[in-house]
Amino acid sequence: MNLPLRPVQRHFHRLAWLAVALAFCVIVFGAFVRLSNAGLSCPDWPTCYGRAAWPSAAHEAADHVATAIRPVEPHKAWREQVHRMLAGSLGVLVLALALSAARKRRYGMLQVLGAAALVAVSIPLYMRGQYAAAAAFAGAGEAILLAAAFRWSNLDLSRIAALTLAVIVFQALLGMWTVTWLLKPIVVMGHLLGGLLTFSLLAWMAWRAIDRPIVLMEAKALRLWVLIGLVLLGLQIALGGWTSANYAALSCGTDFPQCVGQWWPPHDFREGFVLWRGIGVDYEGGILDGESRIAIQLAHRMMAIVVFLFLSCFCARLLQTPGMRGWTFLLAGLTIAQVCLGIANVKLALPLHVAVLHNAGAALLLFVLVSLLARLRSPQD
Repeated sequence: MNLPLRPVQRHFHRLAWLAVALAFCVIVFGAFVRLSNAGLSCPDWPTCYGRAAWPSAAHEAADHVATAIRPVEPHKAWREQVHRMLAGSLGVLVLALALSAARKRRYGMLQVLGAAALVAVSIPLYMRGQYAAAAAFAGAGEAILLAAAFRWSNLDLSRIAALTLAVIVFQALLGMWTVTWLLKPIVVMGHLLGGLLTFSLLAWMAWRAIDRPIVLMEAKALRLWVLIGLVLLGLQIALGGWTSANYAALSCGTDFPQCVGQWWPPHDFREGFVLWRGIGVDYEGGILDGESRIAIQLAHRMMAIVVFLFLSCFCARLLQTPGMRGWTFLLAGLTIAQVCLGIANVKLALPLHVAVLHNAGAALLLFVLVSLLARLRSPQD
């Protein structure tokens, strides 16, 4: 029998739920930044044209070296820098969670603080151009957190808290590379997936912290459904991120269900799914030809059908389970809404508010599945 989870701090679950809410805001605001083409509006990192905030007018940063990379656009710069500030606040919350969870571990707090200090030291080193030293310090901090997560059990949520902090640190690196590698698609997609992984880990931790299981005889079978759903949804989110990063959302024009007036137009899957290309290329606006982008869009649409059919079957299975009607309607409603938003993105030529809602819908679907995974338990567990 599994022992009950016992967070070591009285208000741990409140802090965890606050982190979940903030992570959702970071994801949605990040989508707004990306979809409004503001991802390179602060060419330096972590400052914005050398400022902790952002320049309110072009002349304020006229003498900064970053202007050689990209002219100042204050109406976009604030979006990127506010996103960084939100992400930084989330990092502080996750650090607090990791410290709280590790309090009763031998040298637990020292390990978490030591890892955080190493990562903190790497930032000014990076800003001074000492990239090798910065990478060494950040890598050492990551190694400490991953080693702790591997050694510790999860009875007090210390393992998941340390792992989440490690993911947050890697997310910061991806955010830096997103800018310095000029919106390289594999990095942009990875940054999206990392944000959603952070959100998922926090949601799982928050549910386990309050320890309110849904006890069902068929919990084991339902958890298998959930795991398969998470894998399929994760693949679809990755394809969505790849579509966005390669500016392929409107590669079929505004045609749906057809694409440029055909059911199976000319396409190039081989070129469309080359994951690694050169560094130093400005990927803003995309560099792929039409057939490659069409291939990406077709893959995203086909996977959407697979996910929709699976989640529909899962909803039908849940509806047969006593006490799961509310979860069924929630999952079904979000699935239908997500499909409608995806179609609206195409038919309405990718309006910003619809595209941002589509990203939020993916996060909410993920939240429902992770919540079920965290809460479903058999009577013998």
